Amino acid sequence: MISSTSNEQVKRVSKLIKKSKARNEEGVFVVEGIKMFEEISEEQFAEGFVSESFLKEQNIEAEDTVEISGKRCYVTTDSVYKKMSDTVTPQGILAVVKQAKYDLEEILENSGEKTTIIVLDRLQDPGNLGTIIRTSEAADVSAVVMSRDTVDVYNPKVIRSTMGSIYRVPFVIVDDLASAIDEIKGEGITVYAAHLDGVDLNEIQMADKRAIMIGNESKGLSKEIADKADQLVKIPMSGNVESLNAAIAAAVLMYK
Repeated sequence: MISSTSNEQVKRVSKLIKKSKARNEEGVFVVEGIKMFEEISEEQFAEGFVSESFLKEQNIEAEDTVEISGKRCYVTTDSVYKKMSDTVTPQGILAVVKQAKYDLEEILENSGEKTTIIVLDRLQDPGNLGTIIRTSEAADVSAVVMSRDTVDVYNPKVIRSTMGSIYRVPFVIVDDLASAIDEIKGEGITVYAAHLDGVDLNEIQMADKRAIMIGNESKGLSKEIADKADQLVKIPMSGNVESLNAAIAAAVLMYK
């Protein structure tokens, strides 16, 4: 049983949670909670950790390692687990997971007659990105494409907000978003941009093959990216509301 916060495994997991550089160097990320843990595929699972309290709740005898949902985990004391955890009220189980690799060209080649791609330009709020990925799974979105300066998709807050969809929704992080949009358009996909100067959403019929662009929470889409759109679209709003939360706007457009 791991009982010291000086343990190298404990220090490594803490670093992976806090540092995006460490995550990218190893090609892994950390998830917490039993739901997220159970949904990890055998191929993606790297290693797991559980606390004494978690085992007690599950009526599992504490040993140096135990098997949870077919995955071998190290056992830690509650104080050590709390040191590793990123949550205020730890559930007592976490895992190191291998990052998935997706290729935009391959995604486009496999796109069907009905395709929806979400394109994100410089989103900064972890909750927004996680919610968009989660909603993308619910709305049968083909992939999420995001600029390199979007918030880190493996940020623990993003991961929690996806509620497991991070395992199933293909996403691509690109260095040149404008070029990626050109590649998308080259496959006959119509590009729509959420924009305050757009046409009322109720007045258009979206193409079967479409990409929807969502911009930064405070600045919206950059002019360069907005100019790539085939159609600017505005969600109709009453009262004095000028714009919606980025994740809400994305959800409305996905379901349209």
